[in-house]
Amino acid sequence: MADKSELFLEVIQQHKGIIYKIVHAYCSNPADRKDLAQEITYQLWRSFDTYNGQYRYSTWIYRIALNVAISAYRQEYRRRSIDMPFAEELLLETPAAPAGEELHSERVAMLYGFIAQVPELDRALLLLHLDGHSYQEIADIMSLTTTNVATKLSRIKQSMKLHFTTHNK
Repeated sequence: MADKSELFLEVIQQHKGIIYKIVHAYCSNPADRKDLAQEITYQLWRSFDTYNGQYRYSTWIYRIALNVAISAYRQEYRRRSIDMPFAEELLLETPAAPAGEELHSERVAMLYGFIAQVPELDRALLLLHLDGHSYQEIADIMSLTTTNVATKLSRIKQSMKLHFTTHNK
């Protein structure tokens, strides 16, 4: 049993960046992020015995983490009676930029602001795309066809272009 625990901890340590990205994309409150990260880790542990070696660990982690995050997001959305304004979300936890990187940091903040506004499934697709995954990998993670991934990402990109064109005037 210790071998299973050690392997699980090793896998989580190697892929904790995936969990970090998803938690930050779906939660604006630091306490909620911690809870979501714990829930994702718990669900990963529960399903570790059923891991399919046909897929990479990162694909498996993305699939479970996104499902948990989307479920948590939907539950929170139903509980919430008022919506937080866009500007307030950006102010919650935007890291300070190193000297000379203010423009880069501003663009990253704008991108995260846009990501926070898109529907949860589109958010997952966008995060995977920005993380450099191929359409086939995204399709495997999200249980979609590659054609569906390409279509959805094209629409998201059009929406993003319109959003940034409108907000930069």
